[in-house]
Amino acid sequence: MTAAPRPRPRRRDTPPPRTGDSEAEVLRGFLDYLRTSVAAKVEGAPDPAARTAQVPSGTNLLGLLHHLTFVERATFLGKRVTDWPSTFHAAPEDGVAEVVARYREAVEEANAVLDGCADLGAPLPRAQPGKPSPSVRWALTHLIEETGRHAGHADILRELIDGSTGR
Repeated sequence: MTAAPRPRPRRRDTPPPRTGDSEAEVLRGFLDYLRTSVAAKVEGAPDPAARTAQVPSGTNLLGLLHHLTFVERATFLGKRVTDWPSTFHAAPEDGVAEVVARYREAVEEANAVLDGCADLGAPLPRAQPGKPSPSVRWALTHLIEETGRHAGHADILRELIDGSTGR
């Protein structure tokens, strides 16, 4: 007799946010929605599977969130990154909880900067000598695209790890 297939863990899908009417409220609402989704995909993932490459490119779940932490800090806080490919790999001593906590901390810091930005067309108030700051609008749009793309990768990787689906 064959055992019944194990039910796959399924998270309840969360619909896109209904935010305020202003452009800033819509952009920030969607970015925060994606940030929450991608962190939830990594949170609770079993280690070492979360850092193990699930596809031939070497992409792994923990590395995606580690990379997005650097993207948040570079875009909104002006932190300089000299080796982007290395941001896709968390340190061996970093566990899932640490990487998720660092990501959430970077998001809080980025949101603190955004809270002070009333004009989407103005440059971000970040200090990076010799390099012009992007507009707040550009930065929000870029982070929506970047986070959304990697959230999709995370969906697939998490399902490959333990069958977990949904956002």
